[in-house]
Amino acid sequence: MTKGVVLTKSVKMQRHSERYSEHMSQRLLHTPEGVRDIYGKEYRKKLYVEGRLLEGIHLFGYEDIQTPTFEFFDVFSREIGTTPSKELYKFFDKEGNTLVLRPDFTPSIARCAAKYFSEERQPLRFSYMGNTFTNTSNLQGKLKEVTQLGAELIGDPSVEADAEIICMVIRALLGAGLKRFQVAIGDVEYFKGLCEEAGLDEDTELELRSFISGKNYFGAQELLMERGVAEPYQGRLLKVADMFGDMCSLADAGAIVENGRSLAAIRRLEKLSSLLGLYGVEAYVSFDLGMLSKYRYYTGMIFKAYTYGVGEAVVKGGRYDRLLQQFGKDAPAVGFVIVVDSIMEALSRQEARLPLPEDAARIYYSTDDFAEKLAQAQKLRRQGTCAVLLPMEGAHPGAGSTEREDGI
Repeated sequence: MTKGVVLTKSVKMQRHSERYSEHMSQRLLHTPEGVRDIYGKEYRKKLYVEGRLLEGIHLFGYEDIQTPTFEFFDVFSREIGTTPSKELYKFFDKEGNTLVLRPDFTPSIARCAAKYFSEERQPLRFSYMGNTFTNTSNLQGKLKEVTQLGAELIGDPSVEADAEIICMVIRALLGAGLKRFQVAIGDVEYFKGLCEEAGLDEDTELELRSFISGKNYFGAQELLMERGVAEPYQGRLLKVADMFGDMCSLADAGAIVENGRSLAAIRRLEKLSSLLGLYGVEAYVSFDLGMLSKYRYYTGMIFKAYTYGVGEAVVKGGRYDRLLQQFGKDAPAVGFVIVVDSIMEALSRQEARLPLPEDAARIYYSTDDFAEKLAQAQKLRRQGTCAVLLPMEGAHPGAGSTEREDGI
C-alpha cells in the first residue's frame, strides 16, 4: 500500500470522525421526544400563572407539601389503581429496588399523609406543585413531562368537602385568567351500582368503563351482549353514556334505577349542586354520569374541567375514600390536579392578557463610572425594582429603559 493511499484513508477517517462529532454535538442540543425547554418570557408567564393558581388554593387554608420525584414502584402498583405499569418510567437503585418517576401526585400524597399524620383525626388540607412523568407511546402532541398543581382534602367524607374542592378549582382558574371553562361532575358510585345490579364481574366492569368513558356506544353494546347481560340492565348501562347536562339529567338518571347505591349517588350530586349554588359558582358546572376515570381508586364524585382551545381536561379530580387504607390510614379524601401546561396553552389560544412584572432596568457602566452605576442599581433594587448591570460595550439605543409586557 502506498503512502498516498494511507494518507487518503487517514483523511477520510478524520473527516468521518469530524462529521460524527458534529452530528453528536447537534443531537445533544435537542431534547428527547415528549419533553421541552421553557425559558424567557414564556417561563415568566408560567410562573405567574402557577402563583395565581396556588394563591387561589391557599385562600381556602391549604398548606404546601412536597413529595419525592421518584417513589417505590408499589406506590403506583395495579392494586393502588393508578397509571398502568407500561406507562411508568421505571429504574433500579443500587439495592435492586424498583423505582418509578411519579406519574400522578395523589398516591404520593396519600402515602405521605399515612406516614406522618397516621393519628391525626382533624381534616388535613394539602397543596402541591411539581412535574409528573408518563411514558406514553401514542403521544398525539402530548408531553411526557408536565407540571401539575393541586390540592387534597383528607379526613372529611362530607358532600360539603366535595363542594369546597369544586369551588376552589373554579376560583383558582378564574384567578389565573381563564374565563370560558366548564366543570363536568359525575359519580362513579352511580355506574358501580348499575354494574352490581346487573351482576357484572370486575373485568367486565373495567372494560365497560373504558367504552362508556370514551362514549363508544357500539363497543359497550357488543360487550354487554357477549357477556349475556339481560334487559333491563343492558339498557340502563347503555344509557349512562348519554346522561349529561344540567340538574334535569340527574332526575332522569334517578328515574331509571332501583338499586340503593346508584340512588344514593344521585341524591349526593343533587345536594352538591345545591351547595355550589350557595358558593355562587353553579354557572360553571354541569353533570356527566358517563364520565369515568382510568384511575380505579376513585370511589364517589369525579370531575373534569374543560376550556376553549384545549382538547383534553385541564383539571381532573374526585373522591378516593379507600386509597389511604393501602398505606395504613383509614381516612376518606377528595382532591384534584390542574395541568399547568394545558392552562398555559388555553390562555395563549384565548389571547388572555396577563399583568406580568416589568422588565429589569438596564444600567450600563464603564470602568470609570462603575461605582456610580452600581449605586443606582442598588437603589432600584432596594425599592423593589429589578436592575441589571451591563458593560458599556453592550450599550444600544434606548439602553436603561424599562419595558412592560401585558400580553401572553
